[in-house]
Amino acid sequence: MYKVLMLPRDTDIRKLRQALWAQRIGHRFTEEDDAQVLWLADPRQHDDLMQLIERWQRGDPLDVAQEQPRRSQGWRQGLLAEAPMAAGLIAVCLAVFGLMAVLGDLVIAAMTITPIGVVGNSLSVGTLGDTLSSGQLWRLVSPAFLHFGWTHLIFNMLWLWYFGRQVEALQGSLRLLGVVFGSALVSNLAQYATGTVLFGGMSGVDYALLGYVWLMAWRVPRSGFFVPQMLVVFMLGWMVFTMTDFAEPIGFGNVANEAHLGGLLIGLLMGWVASSRSRRRIS
Repeated sequence: MYKVLMLPRDTDIRKLRQALWAQRIGHRFTEEDDAQVLWLADPRQHDDLMQLIERWQRGDPLDVAQEQPRRSQGWRQGLLAEAPMAAGLIAVCLAVFGLMAVLGDLVIAAMTITPIGVVGNSLSVGTLGDTLSSGQLWRLVSPAFLHFGWTHLIFNMLWLWYFGRQVEALQGSLRLLGVVFGSALVSNLAQYATGTVLFGGMSGVDYALLGYVWLMAWRVPRSGFFVPQMLVVFMLGWMVFTMTDFAEPIGFGNVANEAHLGGLLIGLLMGWVASSRSRRRIS
């Protein structure tokens, strides 16, 4: 993100923020010492931002209703322009979920971490060696795109968008892809190491993104990354809760805990490396 403006801490910015959101100008306000700092996500919107700020500083009315035509300029200038790769990953997960509803076990068998099939009346499960020797390398990451219910899908997509959008907007699509596929690989292998083959979901990646964004926000405060501390506490608390015996009686016993932990650890590692590089560039 790009620092644009500093305002006294007691400045009422509610009308300005409403107008910024109405025009879909990606931004964020942070607090530094006795000031409020306005950050801009997309430098291509700088001129529009400055015109709006000038009107606000003059006290001109910021009629949100008049700004609505700008908001309907098209989805390519809205969410997809801000984070097209994050939106694309969500679209892939939705497509896989739809195919599972149509083709059922055929999709699952094609995307589990090792090959599976039915021999006679029993399930035949391959090994990781079978996966590698047969060249089916996509299986190392493909379980992350499998979801086994609407609740599972929706919550994972919400976190993927919340954290993934920040990574892509601030550091680019390639960085987001690196975090997603790197953490998918590690979290899937961590879950497979427990002897489990039939598992799936983007939650391991979500925990990696949590760790990455949290460390960037903590170690490089001016990077533009942000995650509420209570959200960090909630997600870490939830991960620990699902590892206990108390989760199973209320229906949360069948959770890929090792994938969550593996994803979080690799996300923290990548976040530490990335934040260290950013700190060296700043110093």
